[in-house]
Amino acid sequence: MEIAIIILAVLLTLAGLAGCIIPVLPGAPLNFAAILILFFLNNEKAEISAAALVIWGLLTAATLVIDYVLPLERAKAMGASRWGMWGAGIGMLIGFIILNFPGMLVGMFLGAVAGEIFYGAKLYPAVKSGWGTFLGTLLAALVKLGIAGLMTVYFFWKLAKILI
Repeated sequence: MEIAIIILAVLLTLAGLAGCIIPVLPGAPLNFAAILILFFLNNEKAEISAAALVIWGLLTAATLVIDYVLPLERAKAMGASRWGMWGAGIGMLIGFIILNFPGMLVGMFLGAVAGEIFYGAKLYPAVKSGWGTFLGTLLAALVKLGIAGLMTVYFFWKLAKILI
């Protein structure tokens, strides 16, 4: 039974990394769940402290906030309107369905531009708004990937302590 639980935790960790890029998977929360599994499974060997759990939990919460705030903040800083943000969201969804992650980024940019133009903006401000949305989302993905990467390294380090 312990092996099945460890396999589940490893799968959660790998899905957590993928979730930093694939928008339907909650990246860092899956990594955090895997660390929690190790904590409850065999903490005598894993040696995961309560302080470490708090820190990983706070970083997980930060990724959730960053995922939503950073793209919006960058878009607003570049002059995006509500229409541009709606366009970005719709474009991101359509792009993801068509071409996965690259399509999501392109769709978000084109959707933001289309939303701004629909709202009545001229081409340059619309492109600027789309660019801000694109950069914010890309930056958020990189931050999430960095945190999830650290959580993955930590997970496998603690898993090695259990298995050895």
